[in-house]
Amino acid sequence: MCQKRAIFKPMTVEQRQDMKQRCGGSWKLVLRYLLAGESCYRREKTQAIAGPGHSIAVTSNGAVYSFGSNSSGQLGHGTTDEESRPRLIRSLQGIRIIHAAAGAGRTMLISDAGRVYAFGKDSFGDAEYGLQGSKLVTTPQLVESLKDIFVVQVAIGNFFTAVLSREGRVYTFSWGNEGKLGHHTEPNDVEPRPLLGELESIPVVQIAAGYCYLLALTCQPGGMSVYSVGCGLGGKLGHGSKTDEKQPRLIEQFQTLNLQPVVVAAGAWHAAVVGKDGRVCTWGWGRYGCLGHGNEDCQSVPKVVEALSNVKAVHVATGDYTTFVVSDDGDVYSFGCGESSSLGHNAVAAAAAAEEQGNRHSNVLSPELVTSLKQVNERVVQISLTNSIYWNAHTFALTDSEKLYAFGSGDKGQLGVELSANQSERANPERVDIHLS
Repeated sequence: MCQKRAIFKPMTVEQRQDMKQRCGGSWKLVLRYLLAGESCYRREKTQAIAGPGHSIAVTSNGAVYSFGSNSSGQLGHGTTDEESRPRLIRSLQGIRIIHAAAGAGRTMLISDAGRVYAFGKDSFGDAEYGLQGSKLVTTPQLVESLKDIFVVQVAIGNFFTAVLSREGRVYTFSWGNEGKLGHHTEPNDVEPRPLLGELESIPVVQIAAGYCYLLALTCQPGGMSVYSVGCGLGGKLGHGSKTDEKQPRLIEQFQTLNLQPVVVAAGAWHAAVVGKDGRVCTWGWGRYGCLGHGNEDCQSVPKVVEALSNVKAVHVATGDYTTFVVSDDGDVYSFGCGESSSLGHNAVAAAAAAEEQGNRHSNVLSPELVTSLKQVNERVVQISLTNSIYWNAHTFALTDSEKLYAFGSGDKGQLGVELSANQSERANPERVDIHLS
């Protein structure tokens, strides 16, 4: 069965044995590791990424479209002109892309050969003080420092970038001052540094980057676990405190909850997990109700979202104080900050509620069914939303028939749909004219 997995096929005998040892010494555990990785972030499948002001779409055959803001060349077309409609990145012809990530002013793509291509701001993370990455790269360029690592996923935070290798090893770039990710390097260092500590010997199946922290979902013989590292403000590392962690630390609360994580999401300031049993846990800053517990309190350890007790979740996505949950029957629930209409709730009802609060947008403190997506009569399989504190948010909903719907902020063309002259956002989902299959 391992032989049928795309990333396993090209491995040498020695590489396969190394993976077997990292996974616990059996091929059954290797297969579980491979399948877990494929399901976590839609590896080898269509994807839509709602980045900070710009958007990326990957088709089933590995072609890439981009649209929206392009001030740093992050669309990859060789210019800095905005694009309001999806445009094919033609310089990637002959390269099959299987994964994409978008950060503020930069984009990274991964090919089926494990190569990483980057464009936009020439940096792997913004400096905490002052400017960084003033050089612009307007077409996809191979990241030379990663050419000896077969990469399967990339996660872009604000101060750092992390990549995940085929063997389940995590490497980080930038933010090396004061050892905030366990290594002491210059802030603009372009060399990948292995994430030290416990994860050196534990295979990771998924990584997720928040503004200033990183989550790692691991696969071990005893089951799945989550580790966190970075800034602990607001309790977003999940350890019951607000202290920083310079090396990955196991989040022990899931054992207490008897919950086995299968999907992890890192918002700018809060995090979420879906359990194997379909339960959803959230923790971190609770502003605007983004944790879904009916209030705006912070949670320093993962807490089950009781309002979703009758829902079996399969997917979760987080942004800047916003959260989306997808159920096994394709229903979508959202909660948190209502700015930019990015939660997708009925425009008329939302406007009435906001008017009562004296606010143009209303925040949602507990999960609410996104009825506007229900009305498109499509089964949603993936949600992507803007995960940046500097940009108005937009949201993508991808269906099992590979149709893409967009709503939220569209002032830079990032929705990929036409807005009227006086419109800057769209409250209800509209289909993006793009062929992903």
